[in-house]
Amino acid sequence: MTAYEPPGAPESSGAPESPGSPGADVPYDAVVLAGGAARRLGGADKPGVRVGGKALLDRVLTACADAGTTVVVAEPRATARPVRWAREDPPGGGPLAALDAGLRHTSAEYVVVLSADLPFLDEGTVRRLLTPLRPRRSGPPGEPATPDGVLLTDPDGRDQPLVAAYRAKALRRELAVLTAAHGALTGLPLRRLTAALGLTRISDPVASFDCDTWDDIAAARARIREHGHVLDEWISAVKDELGIDLDVDTGILLDLARDAAHGVARPAAPLTTFLVGYAAARAGGGPEAVAEASRKATELALRWADEDAPDAKPDA
Repeated sequence: MTAYEPPGAPESSGAPESPGSPGADVPYDAVVLAGGAARRLGGADKPGVRVGGKALLDRVLTACADAGTTVVVAEPRATARPVRWAREDPPGGGPLAALDAGLRHTSAEYVVVLSADLPFLDEGTVRRLLTPLRPRRSGPPGEPATPDGVLLTDPDGRDQPLVAAYRAKALRRELAVLTAAHGALTGLPLRRLTAALGLTRISDPVASFDCDTWDDIAAARARIREHGHVLDEWISAVKDELGIDLDVDTGILLDLARDAAHGVARPAAPLTTFLVGYAAARAGGGPEAVAEASRKATELALRWADEDAPDAKPDA
C-alpha cells in the first residue's frame, strides 16, 4: 500500500483545472489496470469496493474522465462512465502484460496509467502528471528535459508507476524490448519497464494513497467523511449517480439554503434548492443558470426576512 497521510498533509486541490491551466491542453488516453487478485483483501472484488458511496474503479474513471479513450484491463463490468475493455493473455499475467494489452487500444501521444484502487485521485492530479510531458528546453537538475514519463511518489519516496503519465511511444518501445528479451511480458515486474525510462517524479501523499487492505479501505472511508472533504465528496457522488456533469459554485447554493432556513423556515432550505435546480434546468442548465436562479431566490429570501424585522418599514 501507499502510506496514508493524516489531515493537514499536502494534497491536491480536488478541483478540476480550467481550460487555460497547466496541463489542460494535453490530449491523452488512459489505461486503468483493474484485474488484480486482491489477495490482501481475501480475494474480494477490489475495484467494486465502495468508498464514499462510489466504487473505487468509478472514482478513478472520474479522475480521467476527459481522456480521449479510457481502457480498463479487466473482465467487463458495469461502470459509471463508458470505457473500452481489454484483457492480458493469459489473464493474471501481471501488470506489464496488462499494460501492454491496454496500450494496444490507445492512439494518443500521451497515456495516463492508473491502478483501480486510488480513492483520492482527481482530475487536477492527472493534469499535474501530464504537464511536464510537454516539450521544454531543459528540466530540473537530474531530470530529462522531455521525460518519458511522470509518476507520483509516496511519502516514503517510493515510485508509484501506476499513478503516472507516459509518452506512449516510449512505453511501446520498452515493452517491445522486454518482449524480445524475455519472450513474453507475463510475470515481469513493473520496475523492468520504469528502470529503462527517463522519469520525472511528483510527491503527492494523498493522491498516491492506494487500498491494498481492509485497513486501507477503512482509512479512506474515514477521510471521505472528514469535515473538510465530505461536501465535495457527496456532491461528486450524487452527480455521478444522477448522470450530471455540471460544475456549480456550491457556496452560492449553501448561502441560499442558509438564508431560506433563517429567513423563512428550516424546511424552506431543501425545498428552495430543489426549485432552483428545477428552474435552472428549464432555463437550459449550466452553471450560469444555477447562479441566476440562486441569486433570485436569495434576494427573495432576504426580502422575506426583512419583512419580519421589528423595525420593518411598510414597503419592506
